[in-house]
Amino acid sequence: MDIATIIGLVAGIICIGLGIVSAGGAVGPFLDPASFIIVIGGTIGSLTTTNSMADLIGGLKSISLVMKVPANDIKSIITKIIELSNIARKEGLLSLEEAASDLGDPFLKKGILLIVDGTDPDLVRGIMETELVSIEGRHKQKIGFWDTLALYGPAWGMIGTLLGLIVALGNLDDVGSLGPTLATCFITTLYGSVLSNMLAQPVAGKLKNQNNSELMVKEIMIEGLLSIQAGENPRVIEEKLKSFLSPADRATSEEGAEGGEQDG
Repeated sequence: MDIATIIGLVAGIICIGLGIVSAGGAVGPFLDPASFIIVIGGTIGSLTTTNSMADLIGGLKSISLVMKVPANDIKSIITKIIELSNIARKEGLLSLEEAASDLGDPFLKKGILLIVDGTDPDLVRGIMETELVSIEGRHKQKIGFWDTLALYGPAWGMIGTLLGLIVALGNLDDVGSLGPTLATCFITTLYGSVLSNMLAQPVAGKLKNQNNSELMVKEIMIEGLLSIQAGENPRVIEEKLKSFLSPADRATSEEGAEGGEQDG
């Protein structure tokens, strides 16, 4: 589980609660069922109109993705590719078929099997990049769902506020109830803003980060596999793939390798 996501959500709730309490207010006035129905119901209605039911359900389910730590360890992927390159250099490309059976990543396994089958390098790249585009497309669909939710939430909050203002202005003869009525009007705006800024936009942002990280890992796999197929030296492949790492991670990786050599 991604602890950062949990901490972020809990911190947001705590900050709102502390803000209310520190201002001397009670929590009760901020709980309004009508405002909740307008914002949540209206937002879901707009999302249903925008998406198919399958896309709507899939988009809502995608929130579980931000609760998980993505298994995109670039260093371990590079290490695995170097291991595969050493096997191919010593025993030939056909020996990779057995090694592929132990791979947990379907994308990497597919690339290995294409190489073992003797597929032309340009065709291997084309097939892998086509799948990469497909993966990115599915990711963008889920990201777009949360970006859209982030737009609809505040919009419905404003609609609720306008409805409340119309009711309040229609009862100006009752000046005593005007203050509480106006206060209730703005609760829908609050709900819409919270829905957008505490949930929808952060979820979309994290999904974007996960998408970028996964695409980078897949690009590393493609470059590594094509280098193995070309028969490049494992050391050359390692240096090529390390170019995807940040300078700090590259230095850490090199220090770890030197430490392993000394231990040996």
